[in-house]
Amino acid sequence: MSQSQEVLANMTGIQKYFPGVHALNDVRFELRAGEVHALVGENGAGKSTLMKVLTGIYQKDGGEIQVMGKPVQISNIKDAQDLGISIVHQELNLLKDLTVAENIFIGREDMNGFLLDKKAQNKRAQDHLDALNINLVATQNVGKMTVAKQQMVEIAKALSYENTRILILDEPTAPLSDIEIEELFTFIRDLRSRGVGIIYISHRMGELKQISDRITVMRDGQYVATVETAQTAMDDIVRMMVGRIIYEQPKTQSMVPEGAPVVLQIKNLCSREVKDVSFELRKGEILGLAGLVGAGRTEVCRLICGADKRDSGEIFVEGKLTSVLTPADAVEAGIGYLSEDRKRFGLCLGLSVANNIALTRLDSFTKGVAIDDRRIKSTALEYKERVDIRTPTVETLVRSLSGGNQQKVVLSKWLVRDCDVLIFDEPTRGIDVGAKNEIYKLMHSLIEQGKSIIMISSEMPELLRMSDRIVVMCEGVKTGELSIEEATQEKIMALAAPQV
Repeated sequence: MSQSQEVLANMTGIQKYFPGVHALNDVRFELRAGEVHALVGENGAGKSTLMKVLTGIYQKDGGEIQVMGKPVQISNIKDAQDLGISIVHQELNLLKDLTVAENIFIGREDMNGFLLDKKAQNKRAQDHLDALNINLVATQNVGKMTVAKQQMVEIAKALSYENTRILILDEPTAPLSDIEIEELFTFIRDLRSRGVGIIYISHRMGELKQISDRITVMRDGQYVATVETAQTAMDDIVRMMVGRIIYEQPKTQSMVPEGAPVVLQIKNLCSREVKDVSFELRKGEILGLAGLVGAGRTEVCRLICGADKRDSGEIFVEGKLTSVLTPADAVEAGIGYLSEDRKRFGLCLGLSVANNIALTRLDSFTKGVAIDDRRIKSTALEYKERVDIRTPTVETLVRSLSGGNQQKVVLSKWLVRDCDVLIFDEPTRGIDVGAKNEIYKLMHSLIEQGKSIIMISSEMPELLRMSDRIVVMCEGVKTGELSIEEATQEKIMALAAPQV
């Protein structure tokens, strides 16, 4: 058997149970040397659970795992590392105050007696980085690096364990720009040529054709199929993932009625990152905000909702000059903000679904100093049905929900507040294609109710599918505005790219 055909890992009949949930039911997965094998499925399909079984975070309740052709028992993370299995999680796990070398070898330091031998450790780390063709300096502080470079540190760390042959990448491109993604793909192809087997988890369908050799699809905790990427249409992959056909056609004309009133007007907004930005939002409109990473889109919206202090500029709500100095001012003015980082800024992960939904109107759920838990639960149940939040109960902690359902909780929180203007910052980041479609439907239903939406998105198909009009930014400046009838990916990119 050639190296390219060698089976590195083979999982068969894998079962995993949690209280009340059959999380994995007779799942199988095979990884060969020198291949990129994509693992896809909706949130809750069982992808992460399967990988946690392979990496020893969870123990299987049935089935068999073979590594290099031999049956193995993986009881903990160290067992997996000893077998040459490493994972780079979506949320990076680095110590920002330490150097690259210190992060790579943390817990495995070079010691000279009782003293740390920094010189030897730095050399070992640099030799390791050079061997992997990773252009990093071992002595550099990780906290001062870009997210893309921090991710390369994580990958270097994962590959620093002896005999690593299996590398799992969980949503590796989520925080990266297009240029950084291409650099990552170049590195992945280099690893593949060295015989490393890579399991690639992603919700971005467009990436799969570029980087994967085979694709395994999961749905509802079960194995659906494994296909050759080059011979399979992405529409077929999506259909296998969600069990239905999903269309993502671009919008051909604006849905905003002629003469619709302006509900939000931004004039000459300025801060350290934002330079003299102005635009309008009309009733019933989805205004797309496009630009590359660092263009200033999020910064503009944080100024609008009072999360950051502006140096100058004016905000008019329904024609009236409005003082928005704090997020509370924005909420009072009818402006809601759904943050890109929903776990950090949009949710209280340690609270229940019900309590998260009630947060924006807590005053209406109180009697004197007592909180009316019955009314909170009743309201949460209403929005659970209305928005289709898939949770066992509304008392479930929100941290245990999938990304798509967490986003629905954030949306419900603002629906309870009944804001007229909603800012969606990367509304479908980290969300599978089926949940994306549901978020899109919810956004359209809000528009039908007379709400207005500003949508920041880094995904061109999303911008072209959802927007009525697109404002483009580059390096803190508004560089153009396109009606949806004239907007194309090429025109958007021409306005978004820095002019040298």
